[in-house]
This record gives sequence, structure tokens and C-alpha cells, in this order.
Amino acid sequence: DFVRGADANRVGPLRAASSGIVDPRHVRWAAIAAFGVAGLAGLAVSVAVDVRLLVVGAACLLAGWLYTGGPRPYGYLGLGELFCFVFFGLVATVGTVYVETGHVTTLAALTGSAMGFLATAILVLNNLRDIESDAAAGKRTLATRIGRERTRVFLLLLVVATFAVPIVLLIAHLAPVAVLLVGLGIPIAAAPVRTAFATTQPAPLVGALKRMAAAQVTYALLFALGVLM
Repeated sequence: DFVRGADANRVGPLRAASSGIVDPRHVRWAAIAAFGVAGLAGLAVSVAVDVRLLVVGAACLLAGWLYTGGPRPYGYLGLGELFCFVFFGLVATVGTVYVETGHVTTLAALTGSAMGFLATAILVLNNLRDIESDAAAGKRTLATRIGRERTRVFLLLLVVATFAVPIVLLIAHLAPVAVLLVGLGIPIAAAPVRTAFATTQPAPLVGALKRMAAAQVTYALLFALGVLM
């Protein structure tokens, strides 16, 4: 984003490259090193469990790099939310269950969907915060494509879908009634949604992003507790 000029006027936490604290070349090499470590860890898991996981791992690495890297980064094409849902939700959850058990289950897929919805909600809030600066920099995120109002509605639908998943699991007899404990996290997730609907300024959405991240952690912990009870 810094190289493409999308970080120039962005509101939010201090960024290493755009603030001048770290040379952009060093940031690039740090990213390459992180990808290398992740790749080696994935290789070890794939060899130990199932070599077909190498394909999944390669897809994850490509998705991570091509979000803002490469000649046509998909983050600039309005596809960030889709990839976020797939890789931070489905792949992360279903993949972990498969590595641990050797099976792909409906419970894992639905759980992954819930986590994917919340991960996507975080990205949607991020892009809503940056909607004006992204548009000025030519970064065509989903938010810049569909506008502020529709982005807000999309955010609301993501949060509603997240808390609908445990109900589906309960109806399908895939989880105990205790899974409804996730409902305790509704106020935490609702707060950033209210902020998104209440303001057009980017600054308040910085705090909303943190609260949505806290909502995801809370949801995951309550969900795990509910399934185990």
C-alpha cells in the first residue's frame, strides 16, 4: 500500500514504511522472511500429515502476497473480503481440524464460516475507514465500489450471520445448547457496527476495528467453551 500511495493519508496506527521509521526495503525482506518461516512450517506439517496440504499451503502464501503485491493485487480489485473469508475462516479452521483429525466435517466448515464472517467484518471496517483515501489513491476496494451505505449494511449482515451459525448448529444437532454462549459476545460485536452507522469520519472507526477484533476473540473462546461443554 505504501509503494502504491494508498497509505499516504490514512488514519490509524503508525505504519512502519509510510511513517519513515523503517526502510520499505527492510519491510519487504521482513515479509519475505515471515513467508519463508510459514512456508517451512507448512512443509513440515504437510509431510507429516498429508502432502496434498502443500497445495493449500501454496494457495495461502499466494493469497497473502497477492493481496497488495504483484501487478494486479486483488485487494485493489474489490476481492479482499472474499479471500479473507476463505483463508481466515474456512481454510484456517477446516485446515486445522483436518491436520488434527484427518477429517473435514460440517461442524468445522460452519465454524470456519463464522470465524470468516468476523474476519471479513474487520476488513470491511478497515476499508470503510479508508474509503475516501483509498478512492483517492485508486485502490478499488469493495467499499469504494459499492459505497458507504451498502458497506455498512454488508457489515451488519456479516455480524448477524456470525451469530446465526450457532443456531444452525444447534438445529442440526451438531453442537450442544451451550454453544449459544456466544450470544454473550453480541454487545461487543454490536458496538463497532453502531459506530460504523453513526459516523462518516475515519477516526472513530480506528477504535471500532479494535472492538471488532476483540469480538472475534471473544466469539472464538465462547464458541470453543460451548462446544466442549
